[in-house]
Amino acid sequence: MHNRFLSRRHFVQASAYALTGYALNRSFGVLQSWAANSNYIPAIVIGSGFGGAVAALRLAQAGIHCLVLERGRRWQITPAQNTFATLRAPDGRSSWLSSVAVFGEPVPIDVYTGVLELLPEDGINVYAGAGVGGGSLVYNGVTYQPTQANFERIFPKKISYEQMNEVYYPRVRSLLNPSPIPFDILQTDYYRAARVTLEQAANAGLVGKRLDVNLDWNVIRQEIAGEIVASAIAGEFWYGNNSGCKNSLDNNYLKQAEQSGFAQILPLHVVTDISEVPNQGYTVVCNEINQQGQTLQTHTFFTKQVFLAAGSMGTTKLLVKAKAKGNLNRLNDDIGMYWGANGDTFGVRVGLPPTHPSQGGPAAIAIEDYSNPIGPIASLTYPQWNETREGSLYHLNVGISPAIGSFRYEPSSDSVKLTWPKNNLEVIKARQAADLTFSTLNKANTTGQYTPSTDSVVDGGTAHPLGGAVLGKACDYYGRVKGYEGLYVVDGALIPGAAGAVNPSFTIAALAERCLEKVIQDTD
Repeated sequence: MHNRFLSRRHFVQASAYALTGYALNRSFGVLQSWAANSNYIPAIVIGSGFGGAVAALRLAQAGIHCLVLERGRRWQITPAQNTFATLRAPDGRSSWLSSVAVFGEPVPIDVYTGVLELLPEDGINVYAGAGVGGGSLVYNGVTYQPTQANFERIFPKKISYEQMNEVYYPRVRSLLNPSPIPFDILQTDYYRAARVTLEQAANAGLVGKRLDVNLDWNVIRQEIAGEIVASAIAGEFWYGNNSGCKNSLDNNYLKQAEQSGFAQILPLHVVTDISEVPNQGYTVVCNEINQQGQTLQTHTFFTKQVFLAAGSMGTTKLLVKAKAKGNLNRLNDDIGMYWGANGDTFGVRVGLPPTHPSQGGPAAIAIEDYSNPIGPIASLTYPQWNETREGSLYHLNVGISPAIGSFRYEPSSDSVKLTWPKNNLEVIKARQAADLTFSTLNKANTTGQYTPSTDSVVDGGTAHPLGGAVLGKACDYYGRVKGYEGLYVVDGALIPGAAGAVNPSFTIAALAERCLEKVIQDTD
């Protein structure tokens, strides 16, 4: 079979490697598929989040067979509407291979391949999704495009904002179909906090914005009517939404990729190593695990094309490890550098008008303070499931943080660790900027009846890790890893530390669209 990534000569060479053990380990048990019966995988995608989902679909549409290796399981919405754990009653489904839930009631849980992982790194905690669909399973659904000014503060000039705005953001939007919260839903008691947020912004002379959110609002209407389980309106989002309101990637990009017949997803396959086979391609080693995280079998795949999309943390750790062990020894010194936390801080304000703070999610409203003299800030409000103080408001603030985090390999544990200089003055500015925005809001909304105040602003955690294999540094401007033909990065690792005072998923997907278009064009 001809495919545009593989010449006849290279196919023969690859088959020779297959016979000597470099190719696919054939003992797949009950797995019956073209992948299990092939001597060669034309393209392998590692991860199924925003970058991996784009890669899978576009490769499949180009007629290129690709195998998607995903560490987590599938999370299909059931008729019983009980697919996911909840914050009020967390169990093993909540957390990736942990005996304690990441969020929610502090109760012991079974160790299980749950949907959200907490990575305790040096100086910061990082949260990462796990499952077919990656971070789209656990994110707020916010589909947030940066302004041109903020985009150009982050990205090199060779990444054209005009082109992103005219071509790649719309391309992603056409599949996700995000939309702002409808006014009939906004006017319900469940979304009182969203209305208060808009009022607070207007009183302070700041922009209050209904965000495009990747939800099915008709499902939210069913929740409100009591026709299905209350999930989003009850403040659930971190562990997924049992109502099926979230339009996660398994419902669009990945679904279309699988339906094409050219893409296959293998859940519960944890990639551990990538190595070069000189002048031939790459081996990708992964552990097939059960739902308790125990290794059932180790498989080795051979391919000419590897698309790394395991998220900023997963992708960067694989590359740093491969370089340190000599498996990809031509990787340059920019691998594992230029990481940042997207300017993420979390804050709480109290003393506001009634907000019903535990209800009405996911995040649907942002306050934009892009003229903040310390740094641009967008403050998104979201429900806190266990908050009982009426008049409190929870904020996720996203800004522009410095890309000064770095990764190191630790031989004793064969692992990679991130170091984040949390006390660096540039890092602290994200918290200071959020504090200033809160002060502006509090002052403008003080009345005879209400006296808003800042309860807390904290950093030290991020759900938006970015960087580690950055465009123009470790990779070229299309995600091609420098020094290696056929090795690509197509996820948040490409972005130097921040997405421009927005949630990054939309930009990650748009950059992946840009990269895949170029890669496929160049192989025609």
